[in-house]
Amino acid sequence: MKKLIYKFALLAALLVLMNWIYGKFFFKDDLMKYSDEIQLSWKIAEDSCEMVYTGESSNHTFSWSDNDHRKISDFIFDNFPDIRCGDMTKDASHAEVYYYLLDNIPRTTPVKTAIVTMNLRSFGYGWIESDLETPIQKQLVLLKDYPPFFKRFLLAFKAYDIKSIDERGDAREWHRKHDKITFPYPFKYDNVDDWDYAKAHEGVIDSTGHWDQPMTELACHFIKNYGFIIDDNNPRVKDFDNIVKLAKKRGWRLVFNLMAENTEKAQELVGDDILYLMRQNRDYLVNRYGSIENVTVVDNLECVPDKYFIDRDWTTEHYTEPGRRTIAENVTEALLP
Repeated sequence: MKKLIYKFALLAALLVLMNWIYGKFFFKDDLMKYSDEIQLSWKIAEDSCEMVYTGESSNHTFSWSDNDHRKISDFIFDNFPDIRCGDMTKDASHAEVYYYLLDNIPRTTPVKTAIVTMNLRSFGYGWIESDLETPIQKQLVLLKDYPPFFKRFLLAFKAYDIKSIDERGDAREWHRKHDKITFPYPFKYDNVDDWDYAKAHEGVIDSTGHWDQPMTELACHFIKNYGFIIDDNNPRVKDFDNIVKLAKKRGWRLVFNLMAENTEKAQELVGDDILYLMRQNRDYLVNRYGSIENVTVVDNLECVPDKYFIDRDWTTEHYTEPGRRTIAENVTEALLP
């Protein structure tokens, strides 16, 4: 029995030593190699930021016709010249990524306010099971709150959400077929797959009475990307809940920036049904998080008209300068005393 205890003690000591050696001499190099977004968190600390904005491509995407190409976060920060501000912007990010970027800001950093992008579209399985999700999950492994050597073990043995592109596609299709959508009135379809199929065959007819293929495809994108109902079990809800807990632990004021979606075009191409779902999901998020102490939800869902959306053949949160400025103004208003 003593020999067994001795062996376990020796093994434990060896693991502690290996963790210390790896953490001291090799971990930072692996972070830079596999999770280089950690530099965004470090930059916030280096600049002693008091206000931090987290976002994806919506923050920095601009039109070449814009007079001012700056980010949404820059327009916000203009209103707080006496506060040190910084942003952590990484394309294709979602709430889980934001959580780990925020969690890795050193605790000595004087952050007081965190502004976190909230994309309605990111709650749908079109984004949750995106083809980009496997590489994103790989990048997050070394950012998690485990001992360094254990994290490297998880990375080496691919102990994270790893699926092929085909598997991601199958997962999206499963949810479109099996996740029920309901309305407070009669509706022909109870799942997105049937709705999408019908719209693809019905088509969108242009002002001359002809079939408009690009707009038909866009209408189907709206159905696939917004045809869902958020509930408490949604993975993104759990991610945002974690951000709320982190902000409370750190003593931060938290502002969720619910981004504008092209509700005008969605209603035009698909009708009131898709607008009902978008609004219902918005209401769920505002009600869930807007009543929490030190948490504010800025509802930008319908504040940007169609003409200020850059992408004309896909559902994105990319805006020309007037759209970016509108969102920045709304966030600023929420931040002011």
